[in-house]
Amino acid sequence: DKESIAVYACDCSLEALKRAEEVIYATDLASAKQRFHPFPCDFSVTGFPKWLACDHCGACVPQSHDIGHSDDKGNRVSGLSNLSSVKECKCCLGGMNFVTLIFTLSAVPVERMPAAVAACFSVLKPGGLLLFRDYGLYDMTMLRFEPEKKVGFREYMRSDGTRSYFFSLDAVRDLIVQAGFTEIELDYCCIRSVNRRTGKSMRRVWVHGKFQKSF
Repeated sequence: DKESIAVYACDCSLEALKRAEEVIYATDLASAKQRFHPFPCDFSVTGFPKWLACDHCGACVPQSHDIGHSDDKGNRVSGLSNLSSVKECKCCLGGMNFVTLIFTLSAVPVERMPAAVAACFSVLKPGGLLLFRDYGLYDMTMLRFEPEKKVGFREYMRSDGTRSYFFSLDAVRDLIVQAGFTEIELDYCCIRSVNRRTGKSMRRVWVHGKFQKSF
């Protein structure tokens, strides 16, 4: 039942979160607005907040889905779903059924990737799925980078200061399985897309994966 699905979306950019919220609100569906909960978080640094999945039942958790919310530093964030006001002796959300890493991990510095994947593992319920898609080796964007933009092995710096890493299947497998996940699917997704305005063909290479936390 789609009406029972709640989405918790995080980003380290408040601007990105506000844009996402604007998209949801533009649907003009009250049920969608009530089930979409954006919050600021760089989970590769801090992990996820304990109200998603606490270490012990009875730890600090949100009283409801739309009360006071703070960022990682404890500062109140206006204009976003308010989720971090907590009261003691309440249970957390109990973890997530799914975590999506869709063109996310490639922007995380390589040295922080293991912590990011471990954070995803920690908030999933037993049997929960990690759904992964990101840039693969020899994607057109990798081939377009100038040599001086390379900052590490398969890692490049974009003009806006963000990073791009290009994954092989083995790199994804090693990173995610070592965090405790079981591999279900993992393969390259190779497509050719066409720019409708210019007619230019673009060769895209992505890595698609599905991984499960054991029951």
